[in-house]
Amino acid sequence: MAKKDEIIVGLDVGTHKVVAIVGEVKADSTLDIIGVGTSPSNGIRKGVVVNVNETMEAIQRAVHEAELMAGCTVNAVYVSVSGAHLKSFNNRGVVAVQNREVTQTDIDRVLENAKAVQIPADRMILHTVPQEFLVDDNDGIKTPIGISGVRLQVNVHIVTALNSGVQNVTQCAERAGLHVLKTSAEMLASARAVLEDDEKELGVVLVDIGGGTTDISIFHNGFIVHSVVLPVGGDHITSDIAVGLRTPKAEAERIKIQHGCAVSTMVEDGENIEVACVGGREPIVRKRKLLCDIIEPRMEEIYRLVEREIQASNFADVLGSGVVLTGGTALLPGAAELGEEVLGLPVRVGFPRRVGGLRDMVNSPVFATALGLVMQGAAEDSPGAGRGKQKPKAGGWIGTVLDWVRQAF
Repeated sequence: MAKKDEIIVGLDVGTHKVVAIVGEVKADSTLDIIGVGTSPSNGIRKGVVVNVNETMEAIQRAVHEAELMAGCTVNAVYVSVSGAHLKSFNNRGVVAVQNREVTQTDIDRVLENAKAVQIPADRMILHTVPQEFLVDDNDGIKTPIGISGVRLQVNVHIVTALNSGVQNVTQCAERAGLHVLKTSAEMLASARAVLEDDEKELGVVLVDIGGGTTDISIFHNGFIVHSVVLPVGGDHITSDIAVGLRTPKAEAERIKIQHGCAVSTMVEDGENIEVACVGGREPIVRKRKLLCDIIEPRMEEIYRLVEREIQASNFADVLGSGVVLTGGTALLPGAAELGEEVLGLPVRVGFPRRVGGLRDMVNSPVFATALGLVMQGAAEDSPGAGRGKQKPKAGGWIGTVLDWVRQAF
C-alpha cells in the first residue's frame, strides 16, 4: 500500500478534456479526494495527441486548478493512455519452481516468461495483468507464494500500445513540469474505479464511452479476459447532431448534453429546443424528439459493435453481472435502457466508489479514469521516483500569492 498521508495524483488526458484528481491516503488507509481540476482540450483526437502545445497547456490548467483546491504543488502523476492503437491478447508463461516452494522470485520469472512474445518494433507492452496461477495441475490460484510444486504457470492479459502514442502523452505531461510515474490503459483505470469485486467474479462487461473512443473490457472469475478499443464515441453523436440540425459542433455538443436522450420514445412530442444556426443566422426551434431520433441510431450502432466484441470474446454466456457503462456518454438519459434492449443484458451506469473527501465532486462517470489512476497509485507496491513527494503549500489566497512570488523571483 501507499505510505500514509501520501499525496497521489491521477491525470486523465481525454479527447474532450483533461482531468486531474489529487488524492490523499490517510493513516487508516482510506483514500480522500482533496483536489479536482478540469480543462477543455483541443489537442487530442480519438485519444491520441495531435497538438503537443495545446495538450500541454490543458494539462497545466487542470493541474493548477487541482493544486489550488488541494493546497499542494503537484510534481508527479499517474497518466492514462487511450486510443484505438491499444491492442490486447492473452498469453501463458511457464517456469520450474526453484526450491520446491513458490517464492516471489518464481512469480517474477514466470511473468517475464509470459511477456516474452514477439511484437512489432513500433509497439510496447503497457500491461501484463496476471489472471490466474497454476502450480502443477492446480489452477485458479491468485496468490501462489508458499505453495509447494515443481512447475509454475501463469495466464496473463497483455495490453500493448504504440510507442509514439505513449511517448506523446508522456512528453506533454513532462513539458507541463510533471514527472510521469506510470502510464495506464484507460480501460483498466476506469475498471478499478467503478467495478465491484463480485461483478468481476461473476462476469461483467465495462463499456467506457468517451469522446473519441469506446473502451470495452470483460472480466470473469475476478480478472480481465478480453479488452478492445473501438474508434467511435460521443464525438460521432455530436457530428451527427451538427449535420442533422445544421448547427455548429460546439452547439451540437451543448444540445446533446442538455437535451439529449438515447431513446426517442422517452421524450414527449410537444417538447421543443432552441438551436443556434451556422453562419450567425437566427436560432430556430426544433422538436426535441428530432434530436433524439438522431442520437438513438448512433448509440445503437455503438452497442452493436460492443455486442460483436462480446461474442468474439467467447465469454458471452458467463456475464452474470451484465454491463457497466462509464464515460461522459453514459450520462445520456436512456443510455442504460437502450443498452439493455440491444445487448440483452442488465446495464447500469458506473459511478466511482470507495473514496472519501470531496466525493460528491467526483461522483460521475466522467471522473472514473482519473480516480482509478489515483486508486492505482494508492495500491502500488513499488515507491517510484518522486511518488508521494508532492509539496504542501499554504492554502487560500495566501498560498496563491506565495506561489506568484516564487515564480516571479
